[in-house]
Amino acid sequence: MAVLSMRLDEKLDRQLQRLAKDSERPKSYFIKKALELYLDEYEDYQIALARRADKDDETLTLSQARKALGL
Repeated sequence: MAVLSMRLDEKLDRQLQRLAKDSERPKSYFIKKALELYLDEYEDYQIALARRADKDDETLTLSQARKALGL
């Protein structure tokens, strides 16, 4: 497992300390979870950008998508 060292501003560190204390979990747990969520979202964002740039990929308007989904 890799080790990462980072600096946090005081406000963010206080928020993280409070969360860790209230949940009885280490600060590293929340940092890891936040990074996992961010990377998952970023990957989805990159896929969306690639699909948007693909001129051969069919796109639907909101009303077309609702109709296709039966909403």
